[in-house]
Amino acid sequence: MRVALVNVSATVLYIALVASFMYYGSEVKIGKNNTLLVPIAMLLLFTFSAALTGFLVFGRAALMYFDGKKKDAIALLGYTLSLLSIITVVAILALVIFTK
Repeated sequence: MRVALVNVSATVLYIALVASFMYYGSEVKIGKNNTLLVPIAMLLLFTFSAALTGFLVFGRAALMYFDGKKKDAIALLGYTLSLLSIITVVAILALVIFTK
């Protein structure tokens, strides 16, 4: 359960950092012309984010599963996804409540 909490905390922190960068980064104008580098940078960020969050959510559970600790791996994945879903629901509820 502690490993799941650490993995979810790292995932939420990373998502918050990327979201903050995207939110506040839109106010900063780098260069004067649209370039091909913007979509390339965004796709690179998307790919890196998918890899990092995939590792944080599934990495340890996959290693445990392949090491023969199948029940522990499934439990870890269940805890991780449960915690992540609870945080997601809380974030959505906060969004609904505080944006009225």
